[in-house]
Amino acid sequence: MRKKELYDKVIAYFEQAMPVAETELHYSNPFELLIAVILSAQCTDKRVNLITPPLFHDFPTPEALAASTPEVIFEYIRSVSYPNNKAKHLVGMAQMLVKEFHSEVPGTLEDLIKLPGVGRKTANVIQSVVFNKAAMAVDTHVFRVSHRIGLVPKSCTTPLSTEKYLMKYLPEAIVPKAHHWLILHGRYVCVARNPKCEVCGLNGICTASMLIK
Repeated sequence: MRKKELYDKVIAYFEQAMPVAETELHYSNPFELLIAVILSAQCTDKRVNLITPPLFHDFPTPEALAASTPEVIFEYIRSVSYPNNKAKHLVGMAQMLVKEFHSEVPGTLEDLIKLPGVGRKTANVIQSVVFNKAAMAVDTHVFRVSHRIGLVPKSCTTPLSTEKYLMKYLPEAIVPKAHHWLILHGRYVCVARNPKCEVCGLNGICTASMLIK
């Protein structure tokens, strides 16, 4: 099957099976989403959603968070992975927002990755979800699913090379949605261990499922 044909089939399947695909992180504004995405690194969205309501309530603005300390923030986020580092990142991020970005979450990759705790993946999530830009955030789910389906070749061994390859073939207009398609598919169907191929609508065109057969 030609690569374009595979992409067309995968896109058609997701458009029908998952017409609405959104982040599962809870937030009400760009600042809250930025906090949540930083906290979600190597941690489940479910855990993040459990601990963010008090944090959002007590630190509703960059100014409020910037005036706090990592020690204080640690008590709010102690149940997530790497809470010490993330507490430092959150305070540092808020301070930079206040000092350099007029307390507004920036919308470019170049500005976002300046913020403490924000790498390329996090920046792409913000660009995609908040600003609806064609940015593909490659997390473990996207990396795994895109390889299993055959959307990217084995030579794409890093998140960056996987991101660039996906961006070559995905229509720009659907990139923000496609990011969530791959994440949610990886979270609930194409799981890391014992993928649920028997209930997957891509069974038959997916590289991994054909190898299993």
